Amino acid sequence: MINIREVEETNAMIEKENLDVRTITMGISLLDCISSDLPILKKNIYEKIYSLAKDLVSTGEDISRDFGIPIVNKRISVTPIALVGGSACHSPEDFVEIAKTLDEVARKVGVNFLGGYSALVSKGMTKADELLIRSIPQALKETQVVCSSVNLGSTKTGIDMDAVRLMGSIIKETAEETKELPVNGCAKLVVFCNAPDDNPFMAGAFHGVTEADVILNVGVSGPGVVKKALESCHGADFETLSETIKKTAFKVTRVGQLVAKEASARLGVPFGIIDLSLAPTPAIGDSVADILCEMGLEKAGAPGTTAALAMLNDQVKKGGLMASSYVGGLSGAFIPVSEDQGMIDAARAGALTLEKLEAMTCVCSVGLDMIAIPGDTKDTTIAGIIADEMALGMVNQKTTACRLIPVPGKGVGEEVEFGGLLGYAPIMPVNPFGCDEFVNRKGRIPAPVHSFKN
Repeated sequence: MINIREVEETNAMIEKENLDVRTITMGISLLDCISSDLPILKKNIYEKIYSLAKDLVSTGEDISRDFGIPIVNKRISVTPIALVGGSACHSPEDFVEIAKTLDEVARKVGVNFLGGYSALVSKGMTKADELLIRSIPQALKETQVVCSSVNLGSTKTGIDMDAVRLMGSIIKETAEETKELPVNGCAKLVVFCNAPDDNPFMAGAFHGVTEADVILNVGVSGPGVVKKALESCHGADFETLSETIKKTAFKVTRVGQLVAKEASARLGVPFGIIDLSLAPTPAIGDSVADILCEMGLEKAGAPGTTAALAMLNDQVKKGGLMASSYVGGLSGAFIPVSEDQGMIDAARAGALTLEKLEAMTCVCSVGLDMIAIPGDTKDTTIAGIIADEMALGMVNQKTTACRLIPVPGKGVGEEVEFGGLLGYAPIMPVNPFGCDEFVNRKGRIPAPVHSFKN
């Protein structure tokens, strides 16, 4: 039974502590759209997405108004396009045509982002996979809301180093191709190890082949709520700290569960999962870094940061699991530098380095996220950073990712503006020593021994 105190508490979370439902993401399978004729394929894709998603935005706005809960983004994820376009696409330009169709229908239904311009190449690349990957720079240049992702490795199969090397070049090329646009295309491009099939967050969302024809996944977020709760824990022991985080995560996830069930009922679409991630924004008081400081660190990146983040992540998951039976996606704390004011401040102060962020990704959701690096960073160096991050995910049996943003014409100490939820970031230094010979080796890094569990 809900009592008035709980209602007041939730209202305070929304009004003063930046609690929101970050996204309702509709996952749509495009497998039944496949045709060897490109115009027919594009027509099928447009019609299916439009017919299923045309009421998504208005329904989200209605729920937000009826319940007083901010729903920041409405998004769509689709079947990885490398799978859908394989029969009809014979060049990167053909895949770009599909990207433009996706962009057109996404803007028609009014969503903020569409994810799924993706390839899954953890063990090897098909011809279609390679064509899609090579099309990414042009596709992100010619679209506004399309997001792209590539899964390069998994605990079961190892890391496809040919794909890693290729993505180093593709990221560099994307940055160059989109440098005149308001948002650098690399902000909408992410590479993964162990990418989940049901992630509602961008840029890595796609609708996996294990999913139903259409599904609703909801991502909740409340770093500000957790920070506020921890303000009462000054000097408390770790048990008290853990319990406070856990209880708060439960309340936050409950809000997401309510929205998910309501959206599912109104749209007539099955509910999939709640992703209970702490996803920050550039707004003051909506920062994962601030939570870490509230736990006792002078700045995010100080000694103890990885331990604090590990505890935060674990307790968020424990609290969320009690609030919803269907938890999935990435679920944990995100550390996107440009989207978190506390992370930005820590990077400016020199407390947060690329190497420290890499250590932090061992214990949190996702990985090296929204990190601006000098525009003259070599593509082999980018590939090396990706390989390191993929290895962490592969060995630790978790999802890791990289969203690195080379900024043409800018170097360390300068800043770059992305706008909106994407925020802004200081350009961080990259290790100057090369790894050319290593990343230019062909083939695959084998899976770790603990992957063999059949």
